[in-house]
Amino acid sequence: MSQSQPTLQIEDLKTHFLTKAGDVKAVDGISFNVNKGEVLGLVGESGCGKSVTGFSIMGLIDHPGKIVGGRIIFNGTDLVGLAETEMRKIRGRKIALIFQDPMMTLNPVLRIDTQMIEAIQAHENVSRKVARLRARDALGQVGIPSPDERLRAYPHQFSGGMRQRVAIAIALLNKPDLIIADEPTTALDVTIQAQILYEAQKLCRDTGTAMIWITHDLTVVAGLADRICVMYAGRIVEKGGIDEVLDDPFHPYTYGLIGSVPSRNKRGSPLYQIPGMTPSLLKLGSGCAFRERCSRADEACKNMPQATKPKPGREVRCFHPHLETS
Repeated sequence: MSQSQPTLQIEDLKTHFLTKAGDVKAVDGISFNVNKGEVLGLVGESGCGKSVTGFSIMGLIDHPGKIVGGRIIFNGTDLVGLAETEMRKIRGRKIALIFQDPMMTLNPVLRIDTQMIEAIQAHENVSRKVARLRARDALGQVGIPSPDERLRAYPHQFSGGMRQRVAIAIALLNKPDLIIADEPTTALDVTIQAQILYEAQKLCRDTGTAMIWITHDLTVVAGLADRICVMYAGRIVEKGGIDEVLDDPFHPYTYGLIGSVPSRNKRGSPLYQIPGMTPSLLKLGSGCAFRERCSRADEACKNMPQATKPKPGREVRCFHPHLETS
């Protein structure tokens, strides 16, 4: 895999929501790369900015939201400020987004075949017959039985999990260079989830598609991603290889997230939880956003920590990282 030209390069991205109550810094200066054929896990609690990051890449930030700084370089082109007509050529074909709610993808009054065929013909000059065959194969790829019959169904005739599989199939139709998956397996049972994760890995390995997998579930990302970025309050607080971060977390927040996973707790012992609540993005102040919940915080944490690299390939934004075992 060539590392010289990342499929996606985010540089100091800032997406704010300019509300009457104040400036909500949903994404506040994050940077990361996604290489060809790589799966990047973007993890954190609800409200940390994961989904806003995905929508920013797609150019789908609505008023009062606005990208106020940074660059989004996709295959050498900066998407920030790109004309909407140009973004339409990229969305769905070069970059696909799988929503957490499948009904954000599916039209409830159109048959599945109509929607999938339109998704193909919007970007390629192929016959309806060829497009239908591709749609059928895509449904089979995500584990939908009797795909020929299911193509003639409407979204309301599917269960929630089946609708999500259809939404994932639509994202795969045009063989995009980048897929942004926003917690797409939340509504699926464990066996189907495992099948989708296997297909996602296989797709990236076989076709070179890059993928950003947005989730709060560390157990999902542990078996899927190559690298991980941990977000908190609009900033990336730690990044590195998936095994290295999960086995030896540096940031106290990452340490707490991993400690909260039930499988890591001893039978009969209370489940660990990070104290407190995530702070309001309107009242973050100038210091570390995690300091009110952190047992290692001191006076230094009233200032904003800068990203450091304690090890090759690792990065952490903390004054007091867990480096004792490193």
